[in-house]
Amino acid sequence: MKKDIHLKNIREKNINDKIISYVVVGAIIIAIIVISLLLYSQKINQDVKDETITLDQMTDMIGDTNQYNEETESASTEIGKTVEESEEEAKQETVENRTTQNTTSNAIVESSSENTNTSANTIQNTTSEDTEETQEVKELTFEKPVEGEIVREFAQDNLVYSETLEEWVTHNGIDIKADKTTVVKSAEAGVVKSIKNDPRYGLTIVIEHDDTYQTVYSNLLTSEFVVEGEKVEKGQSIGTVGNSAVFEIADEPHLHFEILKNSIQVDPSIYIQ
Repeated sequence: MKKDIHLKNIREKNINDKIISYVVVGAIIIAIIVISLLLYSQKINQDVKDETITLDQMTDMIGDTNQYNEETESASTEIGKTVEESEEEAKQETVENRTTQNTTSNAIVESSSENTNTSANTIQNTTSEDTEETQEVKELTFEKPVEGEIVREFAQDNLVYSETLEEWVTHNGIDIKADKTTVVKSAEAGVVKSIKNDPRYGLTIVIEHDDTYQTVYSNLLTSEFVVEGEKVEKGQSIGTVGNSAVFEIADEPHLHFEILKNSIQVDPSIYIQ
């Protein structure tokens, strides 16, 4: 008996649990449907608002329409001009165009004239500069300081034999054969830069010419005709031939003569007449 009652209670409990479950599920479904309907309603209201034209928008549209009407009236006015007015305006534009063309042509002519004058001045200045430069680089010509045979040539790229040193050496000038006491003359006008006893080439006079050239007279016996700083003329006596050069003591009496251009020894044979 008790067992039957217990089983009956269990069945009733199970039935109640199922009913509660169904109620909960049904409530959840109803809630979902209600929420969906609310969201859908809000979307519809928003779409209606978006499609509604506000008062400000209508005002702007009316303003645009007025502007369009004004432009249309302006165009109509232009179209309504008489033939005479159109011809008058065309004539005026033609006159203005001709005036502009004349002004432009005058400006071009003036510019061309200025360019021509500038080019002529440039050519003249260039020619003057070239002439001055040619005068500046004009090579000097030197007279032979003594008359006689050249017994030893200029030698920088090759060697010459030295009787005194008994070996082959370079030679920075030329040796002009001349008797002792033969008068030595200045090869070109200039200023006596120095008179000295060179340890190799003996008594030596150096004359400077126009800041570019120097002439050197060595192996002298005397330098009694000039002093340092003295201006000398071309062909003026400056000393006498001797035999004072230690490096050339074994040679016959001669003048050791050098020419320097920008402080560099050059071949005197090229420059002397």
